[in-house]
Amino acid sequence: MATQVETKGWTRDQMAARAAKELKDGFYVNLGIGIPTLVANHVPPGMTVTLQSENGMLGIGPFPYDDEVDPDLINAGKQTISQLPQSSFFDSAQSFAMIRGGHIDLAVLGGMEVAENGDLANWMVPGKMIKGMGGAMDLVAGVKKIIVVMEHVSKDGSPKFIPECSLPLTGKNVVDMIITDLAVFQRPDHDSNFRLVELAPGVTRDEVRAKTGAKYDE
Repeated sequence: MATQVETKGWTRDQMAARAAKELKDGFYVNLGIGIPTLVANHVPPGMTVTLQSENGMLGIGPFPYDDEVDPDLINAGKQTISQLPQSSFFDSAQSFAMIRGGHIDLAVLGGMEVAENGDLANWMVPGKMIKGMGGAMDLVAGVKKIIVVMEHVSKDGSPKFIPECSLPLTGKNVVDMIITDLAVFQRPDHDSNFRLVELAPGVTRDEVRAKTGAKYDE
């Protein structure tokens, strides 16, 4: 009889589902590339959340089936999407006016590094080719709440929640919540320390402590 292997931590989809718990009815939300795009699949039933894409769309529908793809309808990550009856389109200047003007309630972004003081690095690795900086710098400066969803450690096992970012910064002291495959960290304001508020299934506080470089409250 085969023994069942106990899994520890959250999958990428479960991390997105945890981020979706932070949504509130009526929110305007911007989702970053990668794991954050999965948040759209976990909007609670009956809740109205309007997704905004910085390339000029408000009200993003579900990902289309192959026979429904319109190559002119894409999100900021170049993925094909669908429109809703209430969707609206505009130029990038208007889109960034919404972002910079504080009209977006929440942004869920990926992260390469987060510092213990809330600094975020998520837009480039020096020496590696990038397509552009995207809208992340404007998002962290103009959106009311920033959640970063990322793996707890990098591929080589080094922590990603660290004392100080080593990669080029996206923004200083901008992150409000961190969701990893191991745990959730949150702070009430940008003058406070992050606090460990939730552990993923099968994960211990000691394991989180061993895999985290940053100082945080428990």
